[in-house]
Amino acid sequence: MKLIAIASQKGGSGKTTLAAHLAVEAENVGAGPVMLIDADPQRTLAQWWEDRSAGGTFVPGLLKRTGKALGETEFNLLADMESMREFGANFVIVDTPPGLSTEIQEAVRYADLVIIPVRPSPHDLRASAATVALARTFGKDVIFVLNGATVRTRICADAILALAQHGPVAPVIVHQRVVFAGAMIDGGTAMEVQAHSKASGEIASLWRFLSDRMEGKVELALRRVS
Repeated sequence: MKLIAIASQKGGSGKTTLAAHLAVEAENVGAGPVMLIDADPQRTLAQWWEDRSAGGTFVPGLLKRTGKALGETEFNLLADMESMREFGANFVIVDTPPGLSTEIQEAVRYADLVIIPVRPSPHDLRASAATVALARTFGKDVIFVLNGATVRTRICADAILALAQHGPVAPVIVHQRVVFAGAMIDGGTAMEVQAHSKASGEIASLWRFLSDRMEGKVELALRRVS
């Protein structure tokens, strides 16, 4: 079982959208079972899943806690991972809240791969430093994903160069596309709404890269943050 933590100190980096799309893509290509953990008290990912399951689509799964609302319970990722392992999950994707909370620290601690989505803006680039430092503390494999980018802009190239100074950058850029947000409203994904769109192609390519990375098929100059 592989655990993927999607983490960023800054809000609005697209963590939830990325988590949902990667989970569905992994299931679509037969890499499941995939389970999601919504560690953000806002429960945006959990709401997406509930909208999705209400429509009869139950892939991927979501770990649900009984009793109090997630934001009121003690986060215990180690126990959650054991539950996932017993369930037979191949991949667990954790959507974390912004900031450097306990949820982020635990997710990074146990992760096999830490994905840091970064929008191509100076604020996002600066905010990624704290997440990188946390990953460095635990010696984790980190991948930056340029997310919500505008097609063919100079700032994207500049952002890639800046990020590369701190760790590996995924060769796939996820661009700002209306279909990502639109599909999420009803529990869907871009792949289901527009199967042959550029958005779908980006997610498919990104998952292939990340999967190969976790299997050791991708060797980059900076395998770990140093």
